[in-house]
Amino acid sequence: MADVLTRPRPRRRSGWSAYVAKVDEATPASRDRAIDGYRALATLGVIVGHWLVGALVLTAEGLQISSPLRTLGALAPASWFLQMLGLFFLVGGFSAALSYTRSSGRGSTYWDWLKARFVRLGRPVIAGVALSALALTVLAFTGVPTGSLRTWLVLFVQPLWFIAIYGVVTALTPYAFAASRRLGVFAALPLIVTVAVVDVLRYGPFASSMPSWIGMINLLPGWLFAFQLGVSWAQGRIDRRTAWVLFGGGVALFALLVGVFEYPMSMVGVPGEARTNAHPPSLLVLALAAAQSGAAILLHRRVKALLERRRGLWPGTALVNLSAMTIFCWHQVPLVLVSLAGGAIGGAGVAGLTATPDSLGWLAARVVWLPVLAVVLGLIVLAVRRFEGPWTGFGRTGKLAAVVLTAGFVGYLAVLY
Repeated sequence: MADVLTRPRPRRRSGWSAYVAKVDEATPASRDRAIDGYRALATLGVIVGHWLVGALVLTAEGLQISSPLRTLGALAPASWFLQMLGLFFLVGGFSAALSYTRSSGRGSTYWDWLKARFVRLGRPVIAGVALSALALTVLAFTGVPTGSLRTWLVLFVQPLWFIAIYGVVTALTPYAFAASRRLGVFAALPLIVTVAVVDVLRYGPFASSMPSWIGMINLLPGWLFAFQLGVSWAQGRIDRRTAWVLFGGGVALFALLVGVFEYPMSMVGVPGEARTNAHPPSLLVLALAAAQSGAAILLHRRVKALLERRRGLWPGTALVNLSAMTIFCWHQVPLVLVSLAGGAIGGAGVAGLTATPDSLGWLAARVVWLPVLAVVLGLIVLAVRRFEGPWTGFGRTGKLAAVVLTAGFVGYLAVLY
């Protein structure tokens, strides 16, 4: 009896420790945590990048889009590390290949698999469009200037091109799968060659005789490139030596394009600039994607071990992955809301928000505002992330409302443009 009384009692887990343990226990042992870690990193990189280089200046017409890169061009190298869409497509290809393999093994058809993938992509997009239409209606009735409403529209619509392209390359998974089986990592070679040829046509000596739409040819091969690498990686067709070639070759090509061929240094568009790397993607985007892909493959084991060993890192990683599409759809909206609030309180002189982004002081102030933007985004995601899952409990009325609000969003586009 005395032995029982003197035996130390088991320590009770704190709230955070209990939550970490719960998430860890709910994660299947077969889950590749490094892939989720890369997806979360790419998502957060895009968000922070947009928040740092996107500025909303308050004018008489409302909030207008600007960028500190207009006057602070020396900041462009930061976009090399924050623009991680290549990493996102790499992980997307890896996950799609595994999902397609499992689906085929269960006897499901390609169309069944594709429908399930598109439903998961489409739910947060439709919800975001419908709720944005409702929010814009409310803001319009409260007297928010048309210019600010237009800015909301532009910033909300911009990420949708990415989701559309991601959907197209996802639909091409069987092609990428078959190409990788036949050619391995070399299946990505025709894609990079295509982009290189188009870049020569639109920027080379015959550029003046080329149609303005010629660059749009790069949309599909430009973003399919990293996705194809991800498929090859999932099939085991990329070893460490190949990964080193991807990393070193990507870095070398990147340096050549910037240093010799004078490609724009910024990986994101700069308002007012005639040439951009991202829309449509230039060869510089593929060089960066190759370097990111090589580095991700080389570090895969270490990142996986880190997320398995440091369990406190895993809940946040899992949460970002569970809400990735919602976060991506809504991540620009906090910038509009906080800037509207700042403009209402401090006018056009709020550093880091509504003031002109023409100094390092503005950038320092923007860094201070980042936690505020993160909190607002967190609240938005908390409110709308339920739409990532099945829409249960809405019935015909709720679905009809979503259709009406979506039509209203399209109407806003027609009226404001």
